[in-house]
Amino acid sequence: MNKFQLIFHHFFRFIWNTIFVLTYPILASFGLVFIGITYIFSLLSRILAGIRKGKKTEILMNSDWLVLPQTDGLLEAKMYKQIMFGPSCFQLRRIDGVPSVLQDHYFGNKVRFIEEGIILEKWNSTDSKELPDFDICLYNPDEDSLTSLTNIKCFDWHLSEKENNNLSFKWFDGIQGGEVKVAL
Repeated sequence: MNKFQLIFHHFFRFIWNTIFVLTYPILASFGLVFIGITYIFSLLSRILAGIRKGKKTEILMNSDWLVLPQTDGLLEAKMYKQIMFGPSCFQLRRIDGVPSVLQDHYFGNKVRFIEEGIILEKWNSTDSKELPDFDICLYNPDEDSLTSLTNIKCFDWHLSEKENNNLSFKWFDGIQGGEVKVAL
């Protein structure tokens, strides 16, 4: 560096350091003020929540069983096993306490509702080495029957079409795809 560049470099370094030294206390105090305001509002919220009138004591029941939506309070599910970096399988049971064919099997998280019943993904095995191996089944809650419709050997499937009494399932395993049509 020549002498002119060196003087220019030291001058701008002095300006930059001066700006930093003068603005750092402002920035640091803003951070402290923000933390203080957050703490004050949190404390105020706790005080106001404590003096709320009509406070009811709530008893939390820790249950792993969760009601399945859209089943009108008929079925509930509990996670049985989660495959690492993969899907989960669930146990299903009826809420009304009636013994069901569902209690003997494990099901995936894909649940589809049609007029004839509920389409479920029944796992044939919970061993991660044997997956994917699913039976797509139709559960009729009125008769408590589980009818196997087809077997699919991939995680990515969906109900693509329903015409009269025919269902069309499409699947894709990452390499190839296909379509399976079944009659109800």
